[in-house]
Amino acid sequence: MLQTELIISTHGPGLYEITSDVRNWLNSVECDGLLTLFVRHTSCSLVIQENADPEVRTDMRAFFDRLVPPSDHPSMAYLRHTYEGPDDMPAHIKAALLPVSLTIPVTSGQLALGMWQGIYLFEHRTAAHTRRVAAHFA
Repeated sequence: MLQTELIISTHGPGLYEITSDVRNWLNSVECDGLLTLFVRHTSCSLVIQENADPEVRTDMRAFFDRLVPPSDHPSMAYLRHTYEGPDDMPAHIKAALLPVSLTIPVTSGQLALGMWQGIYLFEHRTAAHTRRVAAHFA
């Protein structure tokens, strides 16, 4: 069993690929098992998504921004948790809709991801943040 914490710096909303961070940590592993990743925050998510075309990341962000606009948008006037800024409660909603943990098979020390799959931290807040992702391999 191995455990670590990955530190991810973000500079606003979007998908930040962390696949290489995870692979680098698993470098010494040469066995089969399961990797669990868990983001320790309530305003960002973890997703596995296409890593070939950057427009996928742009479209994902645009879709979720349209689905859950900022709290100062007229359609969101019902929100009460607004004191941390217009992006805060929508970020919590997005994190509730998307996964905050992932389980990925590891075969002979290699992530069993598909050819075009990458692991992303999906930042939902507009300000820069330092995000912590707990990693557990067993």
